[in-house]
Amino acid sequence: MLTTIPAPPAVAAQPEPVAQAREHRFDVDLMRLVGSATVIFAHTSATFIHATDDDRANGAGAYWVGHIGDSVSSFAVPLFFAIAGWAVLVGAPPRDEPRVWARVVRNSVPLFVWSLAYVAWAWLRDRNDDPTSDLAAQAFFGEIRPAYHLWFMYAYIPIVAVLALVVLIRNGRHPWRLGLALLGVAAGPTVFSTVAEVTGFDGLPEFGWSFGTYQVIYAVGGALLIGLPHRVSRRLRWALAATMLVSLAAVVWYDTTIHYPIPNAHVFVGIATICAITLLNRIPVPERWRPTLSRLAGAALGAYLVHVLIVEELVDPVVSADLSAPLAALLLVAMLTVTLTLSYGASLLWGRLGLRRWLG
Repeated sequence: MLTTIPAPPAVAAQPEPVAQAREHRFDVDLMRLVGSATVIFAHTSATFIHATDDDRANGAGAYWVGHIGDSVSSFAVPLFFAIAGWAVLVGAPPRDEPRVWARVVRNSVPLFVWSLAYVAWAWLRDRNDDPTSDLAAQAFFGEIRPAYHLWFMYAYIPIVAVLALVVLIRNGRHPWRLGLALLGVAAGPTVFSTVAEVTGFDGLPEFGWSFGTYQVIYAVGGALLIGLPHRVSRRLRWALAATMLVSLAAVVWYDTTIHYPIPNAHVFVGIATICAITLLNRIPVPERWRPTLSRLAGAALGAYLVHVLIVEELVDPVVSADLSAPLAALLLVAMLTVTLTLSYGASLLWGRLGLRRWLG
């Protein structure tokens, strides 16, 4: 007798896994806003230091107010490198080479537009020591005069590209164009120097597209810290806040005793940066504040790019070395408020006008 073996039950077709929506990190938006605002605070404060020629004998009130304000902001630039590292390695890793190029273009176009804008404005104000055409060429290759604050972008863009290259290679991609472009960045200084030596032509601009070890460390360390899944305990937050205050006081001491400005790679700055990131990481942002925070974070780059123009035209003329400490502090608060308002107001305006691609 034949035994009928029942057929196995039909296996339901498994649905394709649905890609989960990427979490929007409002705490990272807050970090961007804090970083941009503190950079603006640093450059506004620096006008008081410059007014005294960095000599307390020329005006102790302005000198100390300027140095304290500038030192408190010392973690701002490392914070931006940290956010960049997190974005590429954790937050939004690139899936293909065109996406990397889109990021590069998105940052490079405003850089060039504002570099030329600062050169043109300085020409209109008769502040250019070198021929305007030479300054424009130097801006393209990374010699950032007169827009001194744009040096950051000439390091930020290559770091983003290098980290993205590593991610793509790790994922089995072959981003040849990106690799060749980075090879050109690496070889640029020696190519320029060789051409100058062979031809005897000394009019070549400086090649400034490069980054340092400390900047990469901040970027990778930022990916590690910002990528932490949970906020630290309240007890540890108090300890971090106290440590940060001590490190910032140490920055004031270094700037006023050893050398101004303190290097971004200094251990005091590194400690302050670690504390700032950890304190802000995973901080809960109330629902009602999130739309405004996101809009301001989106305007942060534009505000950073334009703020030096406002500092030079509105802050510099009113800062004096003769101010007492209380008056200098009040003036700093007033000028910071004006600079932040105008910088973010301008950035939000051109964002509404659809000019974010060009102006940041």
